[in-house]
Amino acid sequence: MSPVLDTASMAPQDREEVVRHAVWESVVAVDIDHPLPAEDISVRIGLGAVGPLRICSARATAVTVRRTERLARKDEEPLVFLGLQVTGTSLVVQNGRECLLGPGDFAVYESVSPYTLLFDEGVDHHFFRFPRAALALPERLLRDVSAVTLGSGNPVARLASTYFSHLAASEELQRGVHADAVVEPSVDLLRAVLTSQHGDSARARAPLEATLGLRITQYIRAHLADTDLSAARIAAAHGISVRHLYSVLSRSGIGLGDWIRARRLAECRRELAGPNGRLRTVAAIGRSWGFVDATHFSKVFKQAYGVSPRVWRDQNHRSDR
Repeated sequence: MSPVLDTASMAPQDREEVVRHAVWESVVAVDIDHPLPAEDISVRIGLGAVGPLRICSARATAVTVRRTERLARKDEEPLVFLGLQVTGTSLVVQNGRECLLGPGDFAVYESVSPYTLLFDEGVDHHFFRFPRAALALPERLLRDVSAVTLGSGNPVARLASTYFSHLAASEELQRGVHADAVVEPSVDLLRAVLTSQHGDSARARAPLEATLGLRITQYIRAHLADTDLSAARIAAAHGISVRHLYSVLSRSGIGLGDWIRARRLAECRRELAGPNGRLRTVAAIGRSWGFVDATHFSKVFKQAYGVSPRVWRDQNHRSDR
C-alpha cells in the first residue's frame, strides 16, 4: 500500500494537525493524543479501498486514540472497525470491556459508541472500516463481540487474520476486478468470525430483517447520484415490496424522498465548497447528484442552507480570485 501521509517531510509544529485531519477525512472523527514532543512524532499512513470497505495501514510513535461520546453521537453512518495488530501490542476499550492485542490478533469496535485505542509501544496496525449495514448483524450481537480479542482461540478468526493481513498488503487486490471479487468474501468472513464468536453461526448465512433498514440506507447512499433512484428500484434491490420499504423506513423515522434529497444536497454543498468546486458549473454539480432541474436545485438548496448554491460556492472560494 503506497503511503499517502508521512510526517517525516513535515514541520514538527504541523504534524499533529495534519495527522488529525487525515484520519478524520479518511477513517473517522477521533481525538488523537501524542505523548511525545512534536519533533519526535512520526506517522506513516497508507490508504486503500475494496468496494465499501476502507483500509488504513499505519505505523507511528506512541499514541492514544479516543472516539468520544460527543463524536459518536454525530455519526451519520454506523461503522464497524476491525483493528488488526501487526507487531507489538495495543489495547482496545469499548462497552465496559478492554482487550489486549498481540501480533495477528484483532478486535472489532463500533463508531456509534465511545472507544479508546491505546498504542503505548507505537502503532503497527491495519484498520478496516465496514459499513455496519453491510454486515447485516443485529446491534446487540455487535455490542457483545466488541473489544474482544479475536485470534488463536477462534479458528475462523485465525483464518480471517491471515486473509485481512494479505488484503491490506496487496495493492493488486485493491484494484479493478480483483477488488470487486473480494468485497463479498471480506464481508462474509467477518460475519462468520463475529457470529461464531457469539455462538450463533446461523446468522452468517442469511440477512436479518432487523438490519433491513440499515442495508436500505446503505444502498441509497451508494446510489445517491443515480437519477433513476426510486422507491421501486430500492425495494426491488432488497426483494421487498414498495409498501414494505416505506414501512421499514418509517420505523426509523425516515421519509424516503426527504431523506434522499437532504443527502444529495449535502453532497452538492460539500462539492461546491471543495477544491474542485469551480471546475464545473453549479448546474452540472447539481445534475451529478440527481438534481436534473437547475432552478429546482437552486431553490431547494437555498431552502436548506439559507443561500443559493452559487453564493455558497463563492463564499468558499474567495481566496481563489
